[in-house]
Amino acid sequence: MESREIERQNKLLRAKSRVEELKKFYSGLISYALVIGMLAAINYYIDEWRYPWFLWAAFGWGIGIIFQAVKLFAKNPFLNKNWEERKIKEYMDKDGNL
Repeated sequence: MESREIERQNKLLRAKSRVEELKKFYSGLISYALVIGMLAAINYYIDEWRYPWFLWAAFGWGIGIIFQAVKLFAKNPFLNKNWEERKIKEYMDKDGNL
């Protein structure tokens, strides 16, 4: 009975961690859209996009957003959470046999 409760608490902690990561990603995405939108408006106001300098900021920050999204949403079959747990169990089993 106690191991079920521990497993349930572990699942709850993992779910909370995932929700925090999602919140952080979406707030970053909203900030990106707002700031880049403001920079685009300023760029248009200043020189009517003769030189669209705001794209440099959009590109640089966008790369960070893309990496964050890949980390959060991509399903990497080799280095995902299940892989980590299997490896930890494997190493613990090896240490137990020594």
